[in-house]
Amino acid sequence: MTAAPPLTQPAVPAPARSRPWLVADIGGTNARFGLVDAPGARPRDVCRLLCADHPDLASAARTYLERTGGARPGAACVAVAGPVEGDRIRLTNARWDCSAEDTRRELGLAHIEVVNDFAALALALPRLDGGDLLALGGPPPAARRPMAVLGPGTGLGVAGLLPAPGGGWVPVSGEGGHVGLSPATDLEIEVLRTLRAGQGTVTAECVLSGPGMTRLHGALARVHGGAAAAPLPAERICDTADEDPLCALTLEVFCALLGGFAGDCALTLGATGGVFVGGGIAPRIAEVLQRSDFRIRFESKYRMTDYVKDIATVLITAPTPALLGTAARLDQCLETTP
Repeated sequence: MTAAPPLTQPAVPAPARSRPWLVADIGGTNARFGLVDAPGARPRDVCRLLCADHPDLASAARTYLERTGGARPGAACVAVAGPVEGDRIRLTNARWDCSAEDTRRELGLAHIEVVNDFAALALALPRLDGGDLLALGGPPPAARRPMAVLGPGTGLGVAGLLPAPGGGWVPVSGEGGHVGLSPATDLEIEVLRTLRAGQGTVTAECVLSGPGMTRLHGALARVHGGAAAAPLPAERICDTADEDPLCALTLEVFCALLGGFAGDCALTLGATGGVFVGGGIAPRIAEVLQRSDFRIRFESKYRMTDYVKDIATVLITAPTPALLGTAARLDQCLETTP
């Protein structure tokens, strides 16, 4: 897992109602917070704040704690949408740039952990139950095997989860959303050509994200010979697909490309335990995903088709799964603290 090196700070104190753990998932748009009262417990009092309304993590956390009764957490784990490097908390798609150690001191914490948001989402996978998941094709997930998780939101995140010898799990995070896009149909090739003409390099995140869905919608309008469509937010595209043919086509192409990308992640990470799809967009289009070419494209891997056919694809429907992962990370710290 890509994580900050240990800070000079006390060990992780066990959580209690009077001194809970603070867990947070900081994306490019939203900051979600919760409190954990015991090891293994699910977060309570989950609340969402807009990142743009706050200058940094400490400010957003203080606002959350004031809204939820002024709890004084003893430790925190923060998942951030971007690479984790040393003491700095930087977001790829937002303006926050602050120090983990300064945040710990400002909030009066004994300990703070900072992890990549998709490493946290990966750590959540063993804690998800049937009510948190929706099958997208293939067999059921296989126990105690490597898993992958990916998700389009403000950006496109990717991580793996490996079973550790003797029990437990090890997350593997990176920046897989920034690999090249792999079109497979004539239409997708035309879309890629159109996008390249406007911006040069086209990565997977350039299309498989919220802003990417807007780009895809505009590119499809140009490919079909119409005037350049006014930029349409992803939420609007998702909500009007039933009545707008161009929005419907946008979702169809989006789901197919996402399936191909998910298959690439399965092959790259050897994720025979299953590939899980999270993020902010996929749950909004769950029914579209189920009837789309997502699974067909997931399995279309030439000589590796038989390999990926045996891998589950699953949609995460839990509302705040990364908070489960940040809680799991603090559990790990508590278990390994001398």
